[in-house]
Amino acid sequence: MSAREWVGAWGVGIVLLLVALRVPVGVAMGLVAFGGIGLAVNFNAALAILKSVPFEMVGDWNLSAIPMFLFMGYIAASSELTKNLFRSARIVLGWLPGGLASATVVSAALFASASGSSVATAAAFSRSAVPEMLRAGYHPGLATGSVAAAGTLGALIPPSVLMIVFGITMSQSINSLFIAGLVPGLLSALMFVIYITVRVSVQPHLAPRVTERLCAEQRREAFRDVWPLPLIIVGVIGGIFAGLFTPTEAGAVGAALTLLLAWLRRALTGTIVREALQQTGRGTAAIFIVVVGAALFQRLLAMTGMANWFSELVVAHVDSQLTLILSIALLYLVMGCFLEPVSIMLLTLPVLTPILQHFDVNLIWFAVITVKLLEMGMVTPPMGMNIFVVKSAMGDAVSLGQIFRGAAGFLLADFVTLALIIDFPALSLWLTPLGS
Repeated sequence: MSAREWVGAWGVGIVLLLVALRVPVGVAMGLVAFGGIGLAVNFNAALAILKSVPFEMVGDWNLSAIPMFLFMGYIAASSELTKNLFRSARIVLGWLPGGLASATVVSAALFASASGSSVATAAAFSRSAVPEMLRAGYHPGLATGSVAAAGTLGALIPPSVLMIVFGITMSQSINSLFIAGLVPGLLSALMFVIYITVRVSVQPHLAPRVTERLCAEQRREAFRDVWPLPLIIVGVIGGIFAGLFTPTEAGAVGAALTLLLAWLRRALTGTIVREALQQTGRGTAAIFIVVVGAALFQRLLAMTGMANWFSELVVAHVDSQLTLILSIALLYLVMGCFLEPVSIMLLTLPVLTPILQHFDVNLIWFAVITVKLLEMGMVTPPMGMNIFVVKSAMGDAVSLGQIFRGAAGFLLADFVTLALIIDFPALSLWLTPLGS
C-alpha cells in the first residue's frame, strides 16, 4: 500500500472507532475526511473541499424531496387523514387467524405510501393498532412485533427516503428506484400476513378470534373515512409511475395535496402544522448531516485510492456475483444491529461502488436488496430503531424483550422475501424501464 492508501485505511478505521464510541456517523465521517485529505494532499485542498461539498450536496434539487415526503407523512398522521385505516383493514381481514395483526400489516403498507418513513409508520400504529390488539387478548409480543415489523415497509414501498438517498449517492434514477421497490414491498407485506396466519393457526392462544358484528352503516362509515389516503397515494405514486412529474415534484404535490385534504376535512390546525414543520426540520437535518459527511468521506476514499485498493482485494477473493451479494448481506445485517439505515448506506456505498461495478451488478436491483437489508436491521437487537419506537409508545405496558422476541418471527419471513429478491431479480426489475 502507498502512503495515501494508508491514510485512507486509517481513515476507515478511525471512523469505525468513532462510531463505536457513539460519535454521530455524519460528524465522524466529516471530521476524518477533513483530516485525512489534509494529510494526503494538503490542508488548503481540505478547506476547499469542506467549503464546496456541503453546498453541492445540500443544494442538490433531488434532496428537496426528503423534507416534502417527511412533511406529508407528519401531516397525514397528525390530522387524522389515516383515521379508520386500521378499522377498515380489520373488517376485510378480521376473519383470518390473527386478523388484527394482518390488518396492521396491510394498514402500515398503505400508510407507508403516504409517509416514506419506517419510524413514522411504526409510531403511528403503536398508538392505534397495538392497544386494540391487546384489548382483544393478543399476545403482547405478537401485537408489538407485528407493528415494529410492519413499520419497516415504509423503507421499501414508495415513496422511500432511503431510495432517494441511494439514488443520489449512486447516481441512479429515483423514479426507477421507486418503481423497483413496489413489488418487493408488497411481497414483504404478503409474507408478514402469511407468517401471522400460519403461526396463529398453529398457536391459536396467541390471537383469540375477534367476533365483531358491524351493521352496514358502520361498515360504510369505516370505509368512507379512509378515502383521503388512497387519494394521496394515487396522486403521488400514480403521478410518478405515469411520468406526470418527477419524484422531487411528487414530494411537493403530495405535501400540498395532504395539506389541502386536511384543511377540507377541518382537521388542520396551526399546532399540527407547526409540529409537523419542526419534526420535518429535525428529520431532514439529521439526514443531511449524514449525507454531507458521507460525501466528504467519499472524496477522501477517492483521493487516497482506498476504494480501488479494497475493490482489488475483494475481487481477488470473491469468485461470483452471488458470493458478493451474500457477503454484503451479512455485512449489512451485522451493521444493522448497531447503526441506523442512512448511516450504514452512506458509510458503505463509497467503498462498495467499485466492487459492484466490477461484477456488473445491476444497481437498481442492488438498491432493493440494500433497502430490504436495512429494513431488517430496524428490528434486530440491540439497536433496532423500530423496536424502541414501539417501546416508547407503549411505556411499561410491554417489555423490550417481548417486542424483540415478537419481531424475531417476522425476521424469518424477511429472510424468505430477501432470498426471493436475490434469486429472482425480475421481482425488482420487471416494472422498471431498465428491466423491460
